Amino acid sequence: MRILHWHVHGSWTTAFVQGAHDYLIPVTPDRDADGLGRARTWDWPASAVEVPAPNLRDADIDLVVLQRPHEVELTAAWTGRVPGRDLPAVYVEHNTPTGDVPATRHPLADRGDIPVVHVTHFNRLFWDCGRAPTHVIEHGIIDPGQLYDGSLPRAAVAVNDPLRRGRTVGTDLLGPLAAAVPLDVFGMRVTALADSLPVIAHEDLPQARMHRELARRRVYVHTSRWTSLGLSLIEAMQLGMPVVALAVTEAVTAVPASAGVLTNRVEELCSAARSLVDDPERARQMGTEARTFALEHFGLTRFLDDWEALLSEAAG
Repeated sequence: MRILHWHVHGSWTTAFVQGAHDYLIPVTPDRDADGLGRARTWDWPASAVEVPAPNLRDADIDLVVLQRPHEVELTAAWTGRVPGRDLPAVYVEHNTPTGDVPATRHPLADRGDIPVVHVTHFNRLFWDCGRAPTHVIEHGIIDPGQLYDGSLPRAAVAVNDPLRRGRTVGTDLLGPLAAAVPLDVFGMRVTALADSLPVIAHEDLPQARMHRELARRRVYVHTSRWTSLGLSLIEAMQLGMPVVALAVTEAVTAVPASAGVLTNRVEELCSAARSLVDDPERARQMGTEARTFALEHFGLTRFLDDWEALLSEAAG
């Protein structure tokens, strides 16, 4: 199958393009948000092929995977085919709803021709998808391997755009954490944090290197308040890291008590990170449990199998 798919969510797409299809990734001359092309910091297979936007009108496409509301119109404009009518389509909802959350209406809620695929059961519960068919395909990732050594008595946080995204990703919690434990922050556009906080920032590392560096830290702390389920949390668990996270959204089902600490009390978040930094044996034991659980529940094979079944159904 030849699948049109925009590069929107790099970590998620890294798993998605491991399937047995050809993936057409739009690219524009300036590689803007609608034409990023192939990833630069993730390892994608050769089956993920960049296609210049003007060439999509003549491209052989079997199905489009939509991820943003405007991609419905963008697909029609660039390919000459309307998703759901001329071209089979599915819509992946990566995000938690915003605004009046209990009543947030999904952009595709009034359509019955494009199924909405949520990445967590929490998302499916909280979005009002109206008459759109809905499915849940939970995350799956490429196993980064048992890399944890915890040799550095420090905590790690992975977050992108912390200054812009603010409280959504828990940027305000980094100050209390840094006061409690030596803290490293990994991600995109994180360097500016070091101007106001006693943290070490690691910006835009290739994924493989970031995994190795994360695994040297003794504990991973997940500060996001309102995201579906951060793939960085799953990656840390599969690395074999113990985790400390807020007890919100889907994290409450993703982290068993044997693998880490979930809490909504800032003081406990900080003290749990401090406790694991100070107790390497307990940290290692919890990390082993975290890896076992994450491999079982968020493995790549299950993820690809789920997607294969849905894509086959959608393509008819």
